[in-house]
Amino acid sequence: MSIRAKSSNTGISVKKLKPIANLVRGMKVDEALIALQFMQSPAAARVAKTVKSAASNAENELMARSEDLKIIEIFANEGPRLKRFRARAKGRVGRINRRSSHITVVVEEEEL
Repeated sequence: MSIRAKSSNTGISVKKLKPIANLVRGMKVDEALIALQFMQSPAAARVAKTVKSAASNAENELMARSEDLKIIEIFANEGPRLKRFRARAKGRVGRINRRSSHITVVVEEEEL
């Protein structure tokens, strides 16, 4: 049985999250957390937080140990955009889009 955790409206764009998600997809939870710990990107810390949450959910629901869990799915979807305007030259306006995203992690107990 798969257990999921979701982090909504992270304030980090999908473009920054996808390479990190691709790196840890298919890894064991412990290995993924170690790999994320040594990445310099602040987005890696947010992904690690969501992975820990999924592992904790699985421990409570399935009574499984975190050593036995594997990341089956991990993906980042686009969230709502914060739209602002900024003054530019000659009375014009420039648009500012602050992108956000939702991170979803699905873990499952590994078959021995």
